Amino acid sequence: MTGVPTQDELLVRRAREGDRSACEELFRRHRNDSYRLAYRYLGHEQDALDVVQEAMIKAFSSLAQFDGRSVYRTWLLKIVRNTALDWGRRRKRQCDVAVAVRAGSGGDDHDPGIVDDPLRGLQRQDLREALYVGLDKLSATLRETFILFAELGMSYKDIAEVQEVPVGTVMSRIHAARAKLQADLDWDRLNDLCMMD
Repeated sequence: MTGVPTQDELLVRRAREGDRSACEELFRRHRNDSYRLAYRYLGHEQDALDVVQEAMIKAFSSLAQFDGRSVYRTWLLKIVRNTALDWGRRRKRQCDVAVAVRAGSGGDDHDPGIVDDPLRGLQRQDLREALYVGLDKLSATLRETFILFAELGMSYKDIAEVQEVPVGTVMSRIHAARAKLQADLDWDRLNDLCMMD
């Protein structure tokens, strides 16, 4: 530990002291990752927004319990994950990461992890669909681990904390997810799509 507090640590400290602008900044900094994670669990925009709202309320009301053993982002995403799981159970849905192919959809259907490129929209849509199909074939556990790593850019250590498993388990899950995706996807087709101008 360097002894120099991060921006999030400073914001958490200010939020604990009642600074509403610090809470707002923490929300702004982490809402997109929180939404993407909730969306991947529930597959529905409004449900994901509701989960983010509920998780943020839980987090802000529990700031006194945040002990700093992990970074704030990891702590928050764990709350988002657990809230999404609870939300899915309440709605009697399977708690799989819902990455269904949106047949006939012309856009990204509000998927925040996709940035449309107008020049290559159709190619990117084909690529997305191929990846969604591959991800949908993974078990819920492998899918979640892979998304936390590949889409949210979390470290093995942070994923282990969110999932409450050893780091070695995270590493083996990511390896297994990559192997299954590689076996299921037509990598030559994906590479062709990526290389198109």
